[in-house]
Amino acid sequence: MTAFFNKLRARLLPVAVMISSFTLLSCSGDELQIQNNFPFEVKVMPVPTAISNGDRVEIRITIQQNGHYTGTQYFIRYFQSEGKGTLRYYDEPKYLPNDLYQMPAQQFRLYYTSQSTVSQSFDVWISDNFGNEKQLIFQFNNSD
Repeated sequence: MTAFFNKLRARLLPVAVMISSFTLLSCSGDELQIQNNFPFEVKVMPVPTAISNGDRVEIRITIQQNGHYTGTQYFIRYFQSEGKGTLRYYDEPKYLPNDLYQMPAQQFRLYYTSQSTVSQSFDVWISDNFGNEKQLIFQFNNSD
Protein backbone atom coordinates (compact mmCIF):
# COMPACT_ATOMS: atom_id res chain seq x y z
CA MET A 1 0.00 0.00 0.00
CA THR A 2 2.84 2.35 0.80
CA ALA A 3 4.33 1.74 -2.62
CA PHE A 4 1.03 2.75 -4.20
CA PHE A 5 0.99 6.11 -2.32
CA ASN A 6 4.62 6.77 -3.17
CA LYS A 7 3.90 6.26 -6.89
CA LEU A 8 0.80 8.45 -6.67
CA ARG A 9 2.71 11.20 -4.84
CA ALA A 10 5.53 11.02 -7.41
CA ARG A 11 3.03 11.56 -10.24
CA LEU A 12 0.99 14.29 -8.53
CA LEU A 13 3.91 16.33 -7.19
CA PRO A 14 4.97 17.74 -10.60
CA VAL A 15 1.34 18.61 -11.37
CA ALA A 16 0.96 20.43 -8.03
CA VAL A 17 4.21 22.36 -8.59
CA MET A 18 3.07 23.36 -12.09
CA ILE A 19 -0.32 24.57 -10.84
CA SER A 20 1.30 26.54 -8.00
CA SER A 21 3.78 28.16 -10.38
CA PHE A 22 1.04 29.13 -12.81
CA THR A 23 -1.05 30.63 -10.01
CA LEU A 24 1.86 32.69 -8.68
CA LEU A 25 2.86 33.91 -12.14
CA SER A 26 -0.67 34.95 -13.03
CA CYS A 27 -0.79 37.51 -10.18
CA SER A 28 0.09 40.99 -11.35
CA GLY A 29 2.64 43.00 -9.37
CA ASP A 30 0.06 45.74 -8.67
CA GLU A 31 -2.01 43.40 -6.53
CA LEU A 32 0.96 42.66 -4.31
CA GLN A 33 1.81 46.29 -3.56
CA ILE A 34 0.49 48.03 -0.48
CA GLN A 35 -0.83 51.51 -1.24
CA ASN A 36 0.13 54.32 1.12
CA ASN A 37 -0.05 57.25 -1.31
CA PHE A 38 -3.62 58.53 -1.25
CA PRO A 39 -4.56 61.56 -3.37
CA PHE A 40 -6.75 64.12 -1.63
CA GLU A 41 -9.38 66.74 -2.42
CA VAL A 42 -9.64 70.22 -0.94
CA LYS A 43 -13.01 71.78 -0.12
CA VAL A 44 -13.35 75.52 0.52
CA MET A 45 -16.40 77.27 1.93
CA PRO A 46 -17.51 80.31 -0.12
CA VAL A 47 -15.69 83.58 0.57
CA PRO A 48 -16.65 87.19 -0.23
CA THR A 49 -15.66 88.58 -3.62
CA ALA A 50 -14.84 92.08 -2.35
CA ILE A 51 -12.71 93.35 0.52
CA SER A 52 -11.74 96.78 1.88
CA ASN A 53 -8.31 97.85 3.05
CA GLY A 54 -7.89 96.57 6.63
CA ASP A 55 -10.73 94.02 6.40
CA ARG A 56 -10.21 90.37 7.27
CA VAL A 57 -11.73 87.38 5.44
CA GLU A 58 -12.08 83.92 6.94
CA ILE A 59 -11.28 81.02 4.60
CA ARG A 60 -12.52 77.61 5.81
CA ILE A 61 -10.68 74.66 4.27
CA THR A 62 -11.14 70.91 4.59
CA ILE A 63 -8.73 68.31 3.22
CA GLN A 64 -10.57 65.12 2.27
CA GLN A 65 -8.43 62.01 1.89
CA ASN A 66 -9.33 59.36 -0.70
CA GLY A 67 -7.95 56.74 1.69
CA HIS A 68 -6.31 56.72 5.07
CA TYR A 69 -2.66 56.42 5.92
CA THR A 70 -1.45 57.50 9.35
CA GLY A 71 1.88 58.79 7.99
CA THR A 72 0.33 61.49 5.77
CA GLN A 73 1.42 65.06 6.50
CA TYR A 74 -0.01 68.17 4.85
CA PHE A 75 1.76 71.41 4.04
CA ILE A 76 0.69 74.85 2.86
CA ARG A 77 2.36 77.75 1.07
CA TYR A 78 1.01 80.81 -0.66
CA PHE A 79 2.00 83.48 -3.14
CA GLN A 80 0.39 86.91 -3.52
CA SER A 81 0.32 87.83 -7.21
CA GLU A 82 -1.75 91.02 -7.06
CA GLY A 83 -2.35 93.62 -4.35
CA LYS A 84 -1.05 93.38 -0.81
CA GLY A 85 -2.23 91.52 2.28
CA THR A 86 -1.36 88.94 4.91
CA LEU A 87 -2.41 85.33 5.32
CA ARG A 88 -2.25 83.46 8.62
CA TYR A 89 -3.42 80.26 10.28
CA TYR A 90 -5.76 81.26 13.11
CA ASP A 91 -3.84 83.71 15.35
CA GLU A 92 -0.37 82.46 14.48
CA PRO A 93 2.25 84.70 12.84
CA LYS A 94 1.54 85.62 9.23
CA TYR A 95 2.73 83.33 6.47
CA LEU A 96 5.66 84.44 4.36
CA PRO A 97 5.20 84.03 0.59
CA ASN A 98 6.52 80.74 -0.84
CA ASP A 99 7.53 79.37 2.58
CA LEU A 100 6.28 75.88 3.41
CA TYR A 101 4.29 75.36 6.63
CA GLN A 102 3.07 72.07 8.08
CA MET A 103 -0.67 71.87 8.71
CA PRO A 104 -1.56 70.30 12.07
CA ALA A 105 -5.15 69.44 11.04
CA GLN A 106 -7.17 68.47 7.98
CA GLN A 107 -9.86 71.01 8.76
CA PHE A 108 -8.72 74.56 9.44
CA ARG A 109 -9.28 78.28 8.91
CA LEU A 110 -7.01 80.79 7.25
CA TYR A 111 -7.42 84.52 7.67
CA TYR A 112 -6.55 86.97 4.92
CA THR A 113 -6.24 90.66 5.86
CA SER A 114 -6.23 93.23 3.07
CA GLN A 115 -3.50 95.87 3.08
CA SER A 116 -4.40 97.30 -0.28
CA THR A 117 -6.90 99.60 -2.01
CA VAL A 118 -6.76 97.66 -5.30
CA SER A 119 -7.96 94.21 -6.32
CA GLN A 120 -6.03 91.35 -4.78
CA SER A 121 -5.17 87.84 -5.85
CA PHE A 122 -3.20 85.05 -4.21
CA ASP A 123 -2.69 81.31 -4.64
CA VAL A 124 -2.64 78.76 -1.85
CA TRP A 125 -0.90 75.44 -2.48
CA ILE A 126 -1.70 72.45 -0.28
CA SER A 127 0.57 69.42 -0.62
CA ASP A 128 1.28 66.17 1.16
CA ASN A 129 4.49 64.30 1.87
CA PHE A 130 3.84 61.99 -1.15
CA GLY A 131 4.03 64.79 -3.74
CA ASN A 132 0.28 65.31 -4.29
CA GLU A 133 -0.60 69.00 -4.57
CA LYS A 134 -3.72 71.16 -5.01
CA GLN A 135 -3.87 74.84 -5.96
CA LEU A 136 -6.51 77.25 -4.68
CA ILE A 137 -6.88 80.71 -6.26
CA PHE A 138 -8.45 83.58 -4.33
CA GLN A 139 -9.40 86.91 -5.91
CA PHE A 140 -10.92 89.92 -4.20
CA ASN A 141 -12.14 93.16 -5.72
CA ASN A 142 -11.65 96.35 -3.76
CA SER A 143 -14.85 97.43 -1.99
CA ASP A 144 -13.56 100.92 -0.97
